[in-house]
Amino acid sequence: MNQLVEEKLKLLPDHPGVYRMFNAEGEIIYVGKAVNLKNRVRQYFHSQKNMSPKVRAMVSHIADFEYILTANETEALTLEAAMTKSLQPHYNILLKDDKHFPYVRLDERQDFPRFEVVRRAKNDGARYFGPYLSAVTLRDALSCIRDMFPVRHCKKDIAKAIARRERPCLMYHLNKCCAPCSGNVTREEYHKLLDSVVSFLEGDTAPVCNMLRAQMQKASDNMEYEKAAQFRDRADAVERMGEKQRAMMTKTGAERDVFALARCGEDDVIFALFVRGGSVIGSQHYAMDALGEDAGEIMAAFLQQYYEGSGIIPREILVKDMPSGADELTAWLKQQRGGAVELICPVRGEKAEQIKLAYQNGMDAIKKQRELEHRSWERGEGALAQLCGYIGLEELPRRIECFDNSHIRGRDTVSGMVVFIDGKKAPKEYRRFKLKLNHGGDDLSAMREALTRRFEKVTQNDERFAELPDLLIMDGGRTQLNVALEVLSRFGLDYIPAIGLAERNEEIIVPDREESIILPRGDGALHFIQRIRDEAHRFAISYHRSLHVRSALMSELDNIDGIGDKRKRLLFDAFVTRDAIAAATKEQLCAVKGMNKTAAQAVYDHFHHQEDSQ
Repeated sequence: MNQLVEEKLKLLPDHPGVYRMFNAEGEIIYVGKAVNLKNRVRQYFHSQKNMSPKVRAMVSHIADFEYILTANETEALTLEAAMTKSLQPHYNILLKDDKHFPYVRLDERQDFPRFEVVRRAKNDGARYFGPYLSAVTLRDALSCIRDMFPVRHCKKDIAKAIARRERPCLMYHLNKCCAPCSGNVTREEYHKLLDSVVSFLEGDTAPVCNMLRAQMQKASDNMEYEKAAQFRDRADAVERMGEKQRAMMTKTGAERDVFALARCGEDDVIFALFVRGGSVIGSQHYAMDALGEDAGEIMAAFLQQYYEGSGIIPREILVKDMPSGADELTAWLKQQRGGAVELICPVRGEKAEQIKLAYQNGMDAIKKQRELEHRSWERGEGALAQLCGYIGLEELPRRIECFDNSHIRGRDTVSGMVVFIDGKKAPKEYRRFKLKLNHGGDDLSAMREALTRRFEKVTQNDERFAELPDLLIMDGGRTQLNVALEVLSRFGLDYIPAIGLAERNEEIIVPDREESIILPRGDGALHFIQRIRDEAHRFAISYHRSLHVRSALMSELDNIDGIGDKRKRLLFDAFVTRDAIAAATKEQLCAVKGMNKTAAQAVYDHFHHQEDSQ
């Protein structure tokens, strides 16, 4: 405790509020609330025997603190939740994924409202439908509204449009909008149409299904069988939507959120079940950065961050572990909801079964995540460790570079450099080289130029090439590897290990071994090095193709009088493709900077003469 903190502790008031802890760099490392700031903040600097390791670590970094007074503890809880969510302090329990499911919003106070998709429902007088736990279901619902009900979807200011006597847009002519902007639809007529859409969103899908099946029958009678099949599929989709995930009024009907904390080692996951209308309509799991806190603290922090500003809080919230400060948290939830909220930790019955189901799913989520991480490690760093054992490296290479060339009969020769860092692709580090010398299809000569230019950049202090590889991989056999060793030696970098991968038999070539290393086909190290080689191959080919298309266009423009290198470049920059240049008018060609009427006429005549002769 420094002198500044010691003096500030003496001035703390006996009052509720929120406090913020700062480290020596002025960063906020913790946010907390207190009924009595004086007692709560001083506790951190008393005996640390009963403190958790996390709290002791935090206290050792406190260089300063500040506080904000509040009227009561509920207000302090609200402020703490908002600040934790926005500031993300290092020592707070943090919800890693705080996304909220989407809702459909309708503000019926407007004369001609439209349906909007929002992530948070607010107490703003509008009606909200949801939550939609599947983006596919939401998309299906909006598509049905757009196709079946001619309500507006644009953001146009209707009052201004009517005043200006604007003409209806294309959606009106496609019978997908009643065009209130034209002034031909009254407020009463529009809101009567909205009532039908609201009924649909509340789960009454029968009218829409009947309409679609009638259209299907009509199309079938007219022998338009493909069209009939489309109507059939849409009707089936609407029925499934009504059965599986009915969009509901969020303020009516039974509603319940179920949360269970699953813990295994250092992994903490809260699994959520969302119950609407007595049925589980969806689920989601949330990873928590809990730093070894107890279950009650984690659940309290989660509920604060999850419901802060969400606007939609169900009447019942079931939890496996009762959160710390449950009474204050319940009061805060009631305030957020604007109505009664029950925080329940059930021990028997249907609710306890739902908690058990959520817990089982949470443990399964941890298991799956660990398995995915293990597989990722096996494909990356694990395979890299195996490779090091095979080729005799004592340390894992952090940065691996691999080179490959691409050309067509010696033309447009390019080289691509791909980079893997810690066993994973690092696309931002990729580099490509358009080779300057005419190598005539000599792959070794091309590789020598590419490597020379790459390592010359280091001597020129080019920041894009400043970091050297810990392992260099060459696509090819011993001759390609010898070229790499020669270039490395020339720049005094012969300490960088290099290997080759011969594609013919997938042999690994190592400089100090006469015999190649041949690994079993299913070996992880072989798959790892193949992925790197294939990525270099893909990268080089993609660059070569883009360059070849451009040079092919340049070659055609070479045949036009008055079009030199500069004008060819200007035309390509302006129109991008050969077909765009061919389709351009004389005026458009002449408008390109650097062109004149004579040159524009020559280009125009060249392409149109070709068309006339075909």
